Amino acid sequence: MPPGERGATTIADRVVAKIAERAAREALGVLPPDAEPPQATVVVHHDVARVRIVLDLAYPSDVGACCRTVRRHVVERVGALTGMQVPEVAVRVERLHLEPAYGAAQGRTR
Repeated sequence: MPPGERGATTIADRVVAKIAERAAREALGVLPPDAEPPQATVVVHHDVARVRIVLDLAYPSDVGACCRTVRRHVVERVGALTGMQVPEVAVRVERLHLEPAYGAAQGRTR
């Protein structure tokens, strides 16, 4: 059959968002106990997905390195699992969570 008669595969934006959220979670590793899991919104146009990720990070951490890691992993996983191009992954850090051991060591004493 010619390609035009075989049909088409469409992947919903929300499905791509779930893949992006999972990829961000994989990239971050262990989250702080009170952190929210990564949340993603995606806009798909043809075979191009533009992704926005909101996440929480531990404090202290290298915010720039964490965002680069998330960005790279989301591009790889979304591309591999959907076949889409991912030219843009915008990462917004919503909160920094103080690690319990760090907070206890840095607390004030009298």
